Amino acid sequence: MSGALAMSRTHRALDQEMINRVARYVTSSGKTQQIVAPFTGEPFAELPISSADDVRAAHARARAAQESWAALPLRERVRPFLRLHDTILERRTEILDVVQWETGKARSHAFEEVLDVAGCTLYYVREARGLLRPKRRRGVFPLATGVIELRHPKGVVAVISPWNYPLTLGATDVIPALIAGNAVVHKPDTQTALSTLWLIDLLVSLGMPRDVWQVVAGDPGEVGDPLIEGAGYVAFTGSTRAGRKIAAAAASRLIGASLELGGKNPMIVLPDADLGRAARGVLRASFANAGQLCLSMERIYVHESVCEPFTRKLIEQVEGMKLGVGLDWSVDMGSLTSFRQLEQVTAHVEDAVAKGATVVTGGRARPDLGPMFYEPTVLTGVTEEMAVCREETFGPVVALHPFKSEHEIVERANDTVYGLNASVWTRDVAKGREIASRIKAGTVNVNEGYAAAYGSYDAPMGGMKASGLGRRHGAEGLLRYTEVQNIASQASWLGFEAPAGMTHETHAATLAFLLKTMRRLRVK
Repeated sequence: MSGALAMSRTHRALDQEMINRVARYVTSSGKTQQIVAPFTGEPFAELPISSADDVRAAHARARAAQESWAALPLRERVRPFLRLHDTILERRTEILDVVQWETGKARSHAFEEVLDVAGCTLYYVREARGLLRPKRRRGVFPLATGVIELRHPKGVVAVISPWNYPLTLGATDVIPALIAGNAVVHKPDTQTALSTLWLIDLLVSLGMPRDVWQVVAGDPGEVGDPLIEGAGYVAFTGSTRAGRKIAAAAASRLIGASLELGGKNPMIVLPDADLGRAARGVLRASFANAGQLCLSMERIYVHESVCEPFTRKLIEQVEGMKLGVGLDWSVDMGSLTSFRQLEQVTAHVEDAVAKGATVVTGGRARPDLGPMFYEPTVLTGVTEEMAVCREETFGPVVALHPFKSEHEIVERANDTVYGLNASVWTRDVAKGREIASRIKAGTVNVNEGYAAAYGSYDAPMGGMKASGLGRRHGAEGLLRYTEVQNIASQASWLGFEAPAGMTHETHAATLAFLLKTMRRLRVK
């Protein structure tokens, strides 16, 4: 694997004036925290952090702004977000620099975030009118009962987003909530809050009211409880362990929550697969963002008849990857984002090797490239007693497993507490879809790792089992932020009580006759 580019070519400093400007969007009483660049391990920004009282103040401002925001016609609410689509693409260089400085990821992987924000936002701008408009529903008595379904915003939504995809996983949960007429109090991870703040600053310049998107930052132990206490709904992306706590806190207040959590995702290579394409697919499916992606493939199952040639092709692809720092487009994989992730990845690989696994390629930290780099790693011989077998590594490590039969591989793919994403590779797409339908995962991609399903915004995305509750994208991605109301009106000529002068028995017989007649005429 080729090494780093020269530091002088790759570390274009972020504009300090910009950092100071966007930092003002954090609700804070004055405390600050240094943000360390994964590329260098050195501080590059200082951001305000919030106290519990700051969170309560953010909720108060959000509540004050929400009513007038919801009262705007939908065409006015969506206007800044329609403008966002072209503007963020035009100003991509600025935000790509921010995302890379915060996360350490390669520029091509940062660009996926820009594409996602633009595409997902445009989808909801286009679809919001149809999703939110009043809808007529069939009444209990045709013609006599009129029913209208209305959608009202929840009020104030709490959004908690992680550090691994800081631009996309905040924006694509917040923006549908805003379009639905809510205000938002958003807690991004402090390490990567600049991406969120940059986007808010951009949206305010495009016409979004300042107070409808509030930001708080800081330790979950300090800000977590007041964040949920003030909300009418919670959208969370992060670990399964944290998700359980948030679900319990939301349940105690009888408010809804959507949770996109962890995964230990399987990739299946069938005997008829294009092996070269599948091997190249692993580079994105498993090593995008240095494997720090809840959708990434960590278990690769290859039919025994093609396991050897596939492994050769995979090694060739992985060993040809270019690692390093770079604010240009020449790097294939960047750094891990934190020392904690480096420790996790190192521990999983060392534990596997100590218990008999083989490192086929990779398997080393690369401090010569940067303090948090780890090589893309392929393991074989992984068994149940190894942590890497069942625990989410969340790093650039995959385990290869041979399999014999279709029945076996479906069972093995499903043999996990998780059910977020999966991938099937075959030349027979119909066969791939049939196998996909038997995998207990919220999304399954055929001949792709994650982007085909995730990027199809008209379809829902989320996890089964311990991978979460609810869905983002599709109709549910916006409607989860609404309260549905049923308003029914009843005509005077047909009701539920016997008219004056009619006995209850006669009324029952009349209704029975009418209902049977309606059924035969197919009007009910």
